[in-house]
Amino acid sequence: MLVLTRKIGEQILIGDDIVVTVLDSRGEGIRIGIDAPRGVKIQREEVLRAVVEANLAAAQPDPEAEARIKALLRMPVAPAAPKDAEPTGTEPKKPGESA
Repeated sequence: MLVLTRKIGEQILIGDDIVVTVLDSRGEGIRIGIDAPRGVKIQREEVLRAVVEANLAAAQPDPEAEARIKALLRMPVAPAAPKDAEPTGTEPKKPGESA
């Protein structure tokens, strides 16, 4: 790792087309500006790490999911009414049919 000391306004060149500029110094942090071609990905390490961890957690199976599915499959299902059953009065009216 290359370690450099820079003052506000000073720059660091990376390759031929990436420029890092020290913009400000506040307490224990600094503000930097990065000028790079559009095709160069610039990501904050802590954000990338959080996304990876969230994706890994989302990919883990829910340990209780299998038990819940089995319980649903064991639930009794109400039998369907026979086609020739008497109307219960809750069926929608057909066009032109009166009450």
